[in-house]
Amino acid sequence: MIVIFYVLAFLVSFCIVYLLIPPLGRLAFRLDFVDKPRKDVERKIHREPIPLTASYAIFIGFFITYLLFTRDFSLSTLALFIGGVLLLTIGTIDDWYKTKGKDFPALPKFIVQIAAAILVFLSGNAFTGFFNPFSGDYISLPVILQFVLTILWIFGVTTVINFSDGMDGLAGGLTAISAMTLFVVALAKGQSASAMMAITLVGVTIAYLRYNKAPAKIFMGDAGATFLGYILAVIALDGAFKQATVLSLFIPILALGVPIFDNLFVVIKRFVQGKSIYQADATQVHYRLLKAGLNQKQVVAVLYLASVCLSLSSIILLLIQI
Repeated sequence: MIVIFYVLAFLVSFCIVYLLIPPLGRLAFRLDFVDKPRKDVERKIHREPIPLTASYAIFIGFFITYLLFTRDFSLSTLALFIGGVLLLTIGTIDDWYKTKGKDFPALPKFIVQIAAAILVFLSGNAFTGFFNPFSGDYISLPVILQFVLTILWIFGVTTVINFSDGMDGLAGGLTAISAMTLFVVALAKGQSASAMMAITLVGVTIAYLRYNKAPAKIFMGDAGATFLGYILAVIALDGAFKQATVLSLFIPILALGVPIFDNLFVVIKRFVQGKSIYQADATQVHYRLLKAGLNQKQVVAVLYLASVCLSLSSIILLLIQI
């Protein structure tokens, strides 16, 4: 019965996004809210204008399904929703600037992402500590450290998923793989709310991929990519990180391994070169593989495979803990 419940949640979230994307795509063309190809920008590898409205379908599909199946109208859900709206709003402004060939300042995006993370922390969803593997005692961290680590985690995952959104099907696929992994982790730990969030996220991303696989018919833009990263981070906080041991802290990190490790490299490189971490360029692994001679589908397949391997490693680590 529980399995059917999760399958239904997957199907409902999938159908909502699958049905909403076409009309939202048509609306984007009427509003000229499209990502136009630019020969002077190395990252713009598409050749035709692409609608930037998938983020709204993803947002609507996720929250309608989650609320329908959980009936959870708690403070934490309200904080999650408001944080999602904030990210969707600032992301839309950023995407609108891009449609005009301009760059939106990094500071407002940074402030809003931090604000969304703070809302989650204030609602009670936080990284509070871990179990000592030697004594079995739970080590509760000081509140200030709980705050810093929680904000860093949410901001970091939000950012790395956004940075990974540079190729058809990539960010959506990596999110689906990571969410499926966190779903398995939540099931194993008996965390129904996290499991529902995770399987709902799988549903909306798979539906999005039906339109975003190469050659993409629609993009989710910064609004959608930051929202997906935000939800992934919260799922990990509410599930994999909760009551974790030192070793199992690596489970969500491995589940999100490809975007985390790739973008850590990119951020460090930009920092060493004195560039802003928000400065868009073509240093991510998918662009490097493209330069090495692989085509888009091959690059995405390679990174999917790497993500699956890291996710399987995280599940093995989970089994060791159990």
